[in-house]
Amino acid sequence: MTFPALFPTPERIIHFAYEDAGKTQEGDSPNSEQIARGMERLNDLINMWQTQGLKLWTLTDQSITLVAGTQAYTMYSGGSVVITKPMRILSGYFLDTSNNRRPIYPISWEEWMRLPQVTQTGPISQFLVEKLFDRLKVSFWLTPDATAALGTVHLLIQQQITNFSGLTETMMFPQEWFMALRWGLADDLCTGQPQAIVQRCSQRAEAFRRALEDWDVEDTSTSFVPDQRTGYTTGAFR
Repeated sequence: MTFPALFPTPERIIHFAYEDAGKTQEGDSPNSEQIARGMERLNDLINMWQTQGLKLWTLTDQSITLVAGTQAYTMYSGGSVVITKPMRILSGYFLDTSNNRRPIYPISWEEWMRLPQVTQTGPISQFLVEKLFDRLKVSFWLTPDATAALGTVHLLIQQQITNFSGLTETMMFPQEWFMALRWGLADDLCTGQPQAIVQRCSQRAEAFRRALEDWDVEDTSTSFVPDQRTGYTTGAFR
């Protein structure tokens, strides 16, 4: 007999977490106040976990339509790229009118400040990401000219995991994340409980989360190449 996959729902996680934390007896259900607070705590936990490690299912290739002479583009619900504010931008490439890709490279604020002319126009080679509280701002260098604006920039972004608002809705997590979410919430709920319960919740929350973070990596190996922004020099050792 086969059984349907049980995807993580807020209701399942909250019920088990209260039981694991010793706040309810086995088989009992949390009351309405406990459920409401459990939902808030679980959303807060998820928002925090998004800052730790990659969640491969949240990665998306986001295209940006370029405008000649426009250097900066904002990414949020009211921005020039209308999407929910991404968590981060990992890499990017430029796609020309012949569908040829050319990598572009992220740079730091220090590198941006050292650019000789930030308003210079031409083909794009690098980009700066500003993490603002309500949006991401991406500035390109060089500023796209009329030729560059015929192509598009594609950025690999990590999307935010949408917060849930209903007990039975399907969350943006695969089923293998259930145990980590369950014990993570139990660890947050067990404050004030006997030390044995606190210790058990803490240990299991850390073990399950670490196992999932270690597992959430690409299956193929990664190779590194020299940074094309730098040149090569030759000479004798001194």
